[in-house]
Amino acid sequence: MIGDTLEATYERLGHSRREFKCCDTTWEIEVVGLRSRSAVSAACRTAHALEAQLNAFDEASAVSRLNDEGAVTNEHIARIVRRGLAYYELTDRVFDIHQGRVEHDLKGFLRKERDTPPASFDTGAVTIEANTVYTDVPLDLNGLAKGYIVDRVFETVNRVGRRGFVSGGGDLSPPTGPVGVESPYGDDTPLKILDTDWYVATSGGYRRERDGTDHIYDPTTNRLGSRHESVTVVAERDCMAADAFATTLAALSLTDAQSLADRCPGIEALIVHNGVFHPTAGFSTHVLDT
Repeated sequence: MIGDTLEATYERLGHSRREFKCCDTTWEIEVVGLRSRSAVSAACRTAHALEAQLNAFDEASAVSRLNDEGAVTNEHIARIVRRGLAYYELTDRVFDIHQGRVEHDLKGFLRKERDTPPASFDTGAVTIEANTVYTDVPLDLNGLAKGYIVDRVFETVNRVGRRGFVSGGGDLSPPTGPVGVESPYGDDTPLKILDTDWYVATSGGYRRERDGTDHIYDPTTNRLGSRHESVTVVAERDCMAADAFATTLAALSLTDAQSLADRCPGIEALIVHNGVFHPTAGFSTHVLDT
């Protein structure tokens, strides 16, 4: 009864939805409840403002200044780098934010702006003092940036008196209803229907690929390309966690990916490898029974 009353209250107060481009993909924001229209507008502004700071391909961005000058003072970058360094250790250096040059050259190859993919990986040192980041090597924050923006936008729309949902490409805030896991095979039938209050991210080489090379890489083995058709991760903590683990698991062998997902609390995953589904033990609790 209480749930029905809250639902009716949300609907009376308003319902707004908007699609827009951000981070080189299509985003969707949906808000039900108090001041829904203004909340959606504020959320779009937040997404674009953060993109302007975190886009490494924009020469005016804070990330570009960091990579060009070796230092920048920026609260958002400092928070992302701290998390990136933590995942660098947790994943035995597979998730590696020190690969800014590699990411730049790899994306240039995928966009056909250069003829060959990068042939080597980098090492470097990164330090943080308060909100100032220092680095002697260009950083790749793309494995966290979109998830970070989803999290900040979700904070904007999900407030007392209203309920929000944010989708940034394959990165989702906790869904407000069942959502489908996109098929990597080009059909409209979802792999699974999720019913979860955790954050969701999907990674794989099927979205961006050229001559067998995609945006996934493993610097510990000098290997380019996803090892699986797709990886979907649900994470309890936030979308940054889902984003980072989806990217990492896509780079690992099936055995290593399963081992990492199993030992990390608050993470469940569905790995699609050679047409076979490999879910972690708890993934089914996030899937709608049909």
